[in-house]
Order: sequence, then structure tokens, then C-alpha cells
Amino acid sequence: MGQLVDGIWIKGSVSSNDESGSFKRLESVFRHNISDDDDKYIPETNRYHLYVSYACPWAHRTLIFRKLKKLESHISVDYIHPDMLDMGWSFETNFPDTTGDTIHNKKYAHEIYQISDKTVSTKATVPILWDKKTHTIVNNESSEIIRIMNQSFNKISKNYDDYYPVNLRAEIDDINDIIYKNINNGVYKTGFSRTQSSYDDAVQKLFSSLDMIENKLEEQDYLVGNMLTEADIRFAPTLLRFDSVYYVHFKCSLKKISEFKNISRYLKKLFEIDAIRSTTNFEHIKRHYYFSHEHINPHRIIPIGPENLF
Repeated sequence: MGQLVDGIWIKGSVSSNDESGSFKRLESVFRHNISDDDDKYIPETNRYHLYVSYACPWAHRTLIFRKLKKLESHISVDYIHPDMLDMGWSFETNFPDTTGDTIHNKKYAHEIYQISDKTVSTKATVPILWDKKTHTIVNNESSEIIRIMNQSFNKISKNYDDYYPVNLRAEIDDINDIIYKNINNGVYKTGFSRTQSSYDDAVQKLFSSLDMIENKLEEQDYLVGNMLTEADIRFAPTLLRFDSVYYVHFKCSLKKISEFKNISRYLKKLFEIDAIRSTTNFEHIKRHYYFSHEHINPHRIIPIGPENLF
């Protein structure tokens, strides 16, 4: 996958690494909010559109929230092809459960960024929250998109379920920070490491954090407040990809999620939630990682299994 530099698509490596060989994730560039008080972006039915990949864990969390908050009839969505090659995410429709670009009929996701800002420098990532009225990207940071979905459309959807309640926010933020740094992004730090020392550091932090979560779930069903919160929804997409992809493909091979008694029980419980189960597409997930990362899997062989995910 390449990136946009001053609005021009430049082919290049999928990973960004520092001098130590450690993977560094670039910051998202579109960070606008949607609210009744906003001067530009206010909540409206059928005004906003999501571009997502079933394969991408960051996009997956927005799909879960869209369903949990009953926004499917209010925010439209396009599903991108799982292959992410030299031109980045593609709108090809020759793979099951893809839609193409129904808004602009473009070939690649980076063209959506170019429509929004002709001189932008950024990775062309998903999810993308698009505004049909102003013809621009509102936000491409998944953690902010799910917060928008959690609260901004309540009056429209008549769904007031709150997955980021005020009394639990500090605790949610704390666990989110650990999980993001060491697990959500930690699997990428492990898989995209270019030195043994950076790999060793990333994998140690990954499994130390998983051990911490395993202990935390010994006496509770959810991460915070013993109820489903944003923290669980941010965590679940990584867990769902772990045994089928990260364990093998990213060398996160110290232990499978299915070997963690409490985490596997927890994940099984989460997967019974329709908003999580129905937005999980293992065919897209496996195809994306094993086919797109040619520098890791040069023959693009997609493994069979595993038989048991939990």
C-alpha cells in the first residue's frame, strides 16, 4: 500500500518503521465532529456515508456501533474489496460482499481522500466517514467515529444506549489506552517489526497485556463496569482476528486466544451479540492479510482454519 503525498498517490510499503525497526502508525488527518452544536456537520438521516473494509479491525468497530445504535437506515455504507495492493484499498466488486463505490463510482479509496482535499498527505485508510452534503471527509479516525455514533444520532435513531457512560469514562479510557498500545496496535508492531529487538519488545508487551486482561476477566464478564462498553467493542475485532491471522501471519505465536480460558469465554459471549457476529466476515479477514502483505507472505497462500476460534 502506498500513500498520498501532496495529493499524489505514491506507491510504497504498507508499514512505517522508525530507526529501531519498530512499526509506527500514522495519525489520522480528518478529525471533525458531528453534533447539533456544530457549525458544519449536524446529525441528519442519510447525510453521512461509511466506507469500510470487513477485513479491517478499525473499520469493524464502526460497523458494530452502527448496528448497536440502530443507525443502519441513517448512515449508508460501502464495503471495500479485501485486497490492499499497490493502489491501496480497492472498490473492485469481484469478491463476495463487496459493493464498490456507490457514491462516486471511484476505483480506489485514496480517490475519496483526493475529492475531499486535493493536496492531502496521508495514508488512505478506512473507515472513512463521508458527508454527502459538503462532499468531504468528516472523520477517518475510528475511535472518534464510534463516539460520534454513540451520542450524536440518538434523537434521530431513538436509541439512547450509551457505551461510553460518564461514570465509567475514566476507567474505559485507561483500559482503551493499554489495549490500543499493546494489543490493537501491538499485533501490528509485532507483525511489522524489522528487527529482532523490536519484535521481542512488541510481543512481550502484547502477551503481558493479554495476561492482564485474562486475570481481569476471572471474576467479571466485561472489561469495565460489568457491562458492554466501548472498551469491549474496541477490543473484540482484534481478538476475532487473532487465531486465524495474527498468531500465524504476524508471529504473535506465544499463545492462541483459544488457549486463554477467560478471554476465550469472554470472546464467545461477545460473538453471540448480533452486532458483532453479523459484521464479522472471516473470508474478507483472511484474504486481506494473507494476500495483501506480500512482504510477509510472498506466495500469498491463505491457510485453512483454525477449526476452533474460542
